[in-house]
Amino acid sequence: MATTQGSAGAPDLDRPSAARMYDFFLGGAHNFSADRQAAARILEVYPTAALAAQANRAFLRRAVNELLRRGVRQFLDLGSGIPTAGNVHEIVDDAAPGARVLYVDIDPVAVAHSQSILTGRSDVGVLQADVRNPDEILDAPLTRQLIDLREPVAVLAVAMLHFVADREDPAGILARFRDAVPTGSYLALSHGTVDRQPEHAARSEEIYRDTRDPLTLRTRPEIEVLLGGWDLIDPGLVWLPEWRPDWPDETGEDPSRTEILCAVGRKA
Repeated sequence: MATTQGSAGAPDLDRPSAARMYDFFLGGAHNFSADRQAAARILEVYPTAALAAQANRAFLRRAVNELLRRGVRQFLDLGSGIPTAGNVHEIVDDAAPGARVLYVDIDPVAVAHSQSILTGRSDVGVLQADVRNPDEILDAPLTRQLIDLREPVAVLAVAMLHFVADREDPAGILARFRDAVPTGSYLALSHGTVDRQPEHAARSEEIYRDTRDPLTLRTRPEIEVLLGGWDLIDPGLVWLPEWRPDWPDETGEDPSRTEILCAVGRKA
């Protein structure tokens, strides 16, 4: 059986969840009526939401592959969401079988489905925990079982921190994980921004207030603060399609239409 920790509990299916809405945008099947209704409202405001979700998943794949090329063999995926095609352990299996992955999510549906697809895996774990409590994650027996903090770790905060409010100190959360991992570790981050269409961003935030995961979109300078203490690798903080595209025309005519910035940084 897959290595797991935490109780999935009974999910609230009447209240939309960001993880299940993201699953819907990716074309997944692990979402419910309330999630689809909220996602439909987002698409009215943000018609490229599904495109952005796909671009975000493509960034995750490229970032993980780059970190594998750099020798990283441990991945801590914060706010991992509901399993869909192209999850971290699938990327790892193709390039470096045996590398270890720990998924962390607070959503009970995400945890339950992760558990169901990881049966028989001893190199992949699922932890139900709140990223707002880094020490709960870092001190968990499952984390200590899978992640050796003496060796480089890839901390993945992909489309996650825009669900952490300013009062919850997202920069402090990332700093705690940064301080816990050794030199040579990496952070991969993507984050929604208000910069391109502030009015649409405000409406999206309003819709997400009715979900279990309120949204806090940020400016580029605010996202740069989150990356403090990490040395960004080329090309720095850019729109999703601009981060090391697989082919020259992958960025399209307007990469900013994803409205999500991303970066990968190294702990020196």
